Amino acid sequence: MKTLPLLPLCLAATLGLPAATHAATNPAPVLAGLDALYPELDGLYRDLHQHPELSLQEEKTAAKLAGRMRQLGFEVTQKVGGHGVVAVLRNGQGPTVLLRTDLDALPVEEKTGLPYASQVKMKDDAGQSVPVMHACGHDVHMTVWLGTATLLARAKERWRGTLVMVGQPAEERGSGAKRMLGDGLYKRFPKPDFALAVHNSATAAAGTVEYVPGYALASVDSIDITLHGKGGHGAYPHTTVDPIVLAARTILSLQTIVSREKSPLEPAVVTVGSIHGGTTHNIIPDAVKLQLTVRSYKPEVRQQLFTAIERVVNAEAQAAGAPRKPDIAIAEGTPATYNDPELTKRLAEALSRMLGAPNVNEGQPVMGGEDFSEYGLAGVPSVMLRVGTVEPKRHAQAKASGETLPSLHSPLFSPDRERTLRTGVTTLTTSALELLGAP
Repeated sequence: MKTLPLLPLCLAATLGLPAATHAATNPAPVLAGLDALYPELDGLYRDLHQHPELSLQEEKTAAKLAGRMRQLGFEVTQKVGGHGVVAVLRNGQGPTVLLRTDLDALPVEEKTGLPYASQVKMKDDAGQSVPVMHACGHDVHMTVWLGTATLLARAKERWRGTLVMVGQPAEERGSGAKRMLGDGLYKRFPKPDFALAVHNSATAAAGTVEYVPGYALASVDSIDITLHGKGGHGAYPHTTVDPIVLAARTILSLQTIVSREKSPLEPAVVTVGSIHGGTTHNIIPDAVKLQLTVRSYKPEVRQQLFTAIERVVNAEAQAAGAPRKPDIAIAEGTPATYNDPELTKRLAEALSRMLGAPNVNEGQPVMGGEDFSEYGLAGVPSVMLRVGTVEPKRHAQAKASGETLPSLHSPLFSPDRERTLRTGVTTLTTSALELLGAP
């Protein structure tokens, strides 16, 4: 197999970058082991990609990672908050750094055509057989996580402190981090001084890294609404209270919350993603059900949206003469992910020295969500960095033509494997060494 040269060292030499002398530890000697390690990581990635597991069913994936961490000399505990894995490596006095990966995959049928494409099917919560794919790139995250752990474990003479490696289940459900914290992650194990993670970016070129100080990902909440009417014959609408018309008015009114009630300087999304009502052409139903996704950054905006949605839905029902108030169920999901600004700046500077400044860029916040936010809200400065996955020439062509590339969660999502994995390991290893103590 054709291999790429060690990306960060190659870039640094090409750009004439100075060595990272003022970092806690110079990462270059540690990363020198990446070339020899890469074939093993490539094999692991292919294996993980071919054998994905759904959220809350990550038993084999967790066991696979736990076994490798034991071989590296970590103290490993399994079944933390479900199928969570916690691996601890103590290496003298120094900071405690948590590095997190997610384990789960999605109910998506892979259509990449890759020779190692997933053919897996599993039963979902409803007992239905569904195809499964790592369409969000958690296989990349796990491989980068293990690669970083391997390099750091083999170079203990170059850093001091404690590594807490967390393999988290159920990220796609938005519940895994909370489950692990609830099971004593910060009490049973060394509480970290810093928490770090990387995530794929389907919009950035492989070989590059993006950082976002402050709010980087939105809170994600689901709201289920049932609008009640009075059913009857479609030919005699005057004898009914039509919940379909009520639903149409409600959906339009909900859009004014973002456009007219919230400050235009505060991002928010209210999307009605599902509407179900009625059975046939000439029958007015008794009820219509709506499903909403609601997203924002700041907690006060999040609460404003909840309050306004409830007010609008109830007011429209009252205006329509509905026989009873709507049922409104708010399922609070994941909080917004906030990257500690000072820590983000520190890591960005270290990565710029290692990868070269043109390859480390400030990104934009997005309205996607991630339960990595829970680690920071539990009282630890945290940062999630984005690693590009798009083959550079392909990225440049798409940018020039305006083409939309396959996104995360797409059945066609396929990272530029070697560049992505090498850059991911370089990013996470450099970041960890920036925070760990020097010998």
